[in-house]
Amino acid sequence: MELTESFLKSRRIETLVENRSTFTLNHTELSIFETHQQAEDVYLKFSDPVLASMLTGKKVMHLNQHMDFDFLPGESVILPSDEVMCIDFPVATIKNPTKCLAMVFEQDRLDKIIHSLNELKPKIDNQEWKFTNSNFHFTNDVAIHHILQRLIFIFTEQHPSKDIFADLMIQELIIRIVQTETRTFYSKNAHKLASNNRIAHVVNYIRENIREQIQVEQLCKIACMSESNFYRVFKEELGISPIEFIIEERIKLASSLLKNPEFRIKDVYFESGFNSLSYFNRMFKKKYKVSPSEYKHQAATID
Repeated sequence: MELTESFLKSRRIETLVENRSTFTLNHTELSIFETHQQAEDVYLKFSDPVLASMLTGKKVMHLNQHMDFDFLPGESVILPSDEVMCIDFPVATIKNPTKCLAMVFEQDRLDKIIHSLNELKPKIDNQEWKFTNSNFHFTNDVAIHHILQRLIFIFTEQHPSKDIFADLMIQELIIRIVQTETRTFYSKNAHKLASNNRIAHVVNYIRENIREQIQVEQLCKIACMSESNFYRVFKEELGISPIEFIIEERIKLASSLLKNPEFRIKDVYFESGFNSLSYFNRMFKKKYKVSPSEYKHQAATID
């Protein structure tokens, strides 16, 4: 994501650590934080739920009930209200500052969006949509990336209707985030949920058979749905199609195997369920922006 030219020209640098530029619209506040020198143990807290998304550089995040993690461009984290962040800035410099956006949502607005989603697009098997009340760290997909980029533009432009524009984009952003969290939740808990939830049952089957050639027709039978209904329900709940989910799970497995020095690229794509090396390379690079061989080299260098 990139900051707009108008923002870069107009913002004022008043501190070298977490310099904050804030833009406020109805129900939502956007802040751009810039850090121009290395720093440790910088504390930050918001009184409402917040989405933090990295723009440039690197942070090391220390959160309650969460292992410390590197926070990198292309990643976001959702934090509940009053959650304390302790942040390190290991690579920030004057020439290459670490930049992050923080979007604060009024709780009432979040509740209304989730209520509308449950009214208009209820989940199957008596489940309900919920916005996370705990820390949720994830990689932005293409849709979320584009929404955030658009919101940066809307918040920083001078347009009389920008409250309306932003409100529509934020509704989509929230829905895509809860779909992303649902996808992550099912991936981690599919086995436990499979007996009571048809989509979780499908996800569990995919994960247990990820190295095999999985047919959508078989997934429809497992879900007890017609093909058209299955595609619709799956995408509404997880935000991506069944085929996209299978590819995502295979790429996730491949990234883990590539960190093992005993696995060659040829072994990895086969073990991950791909039957074409060129297709594997293309899908992997689309996800991680580097080829499998480059990813493997980077992992070896870090070790």
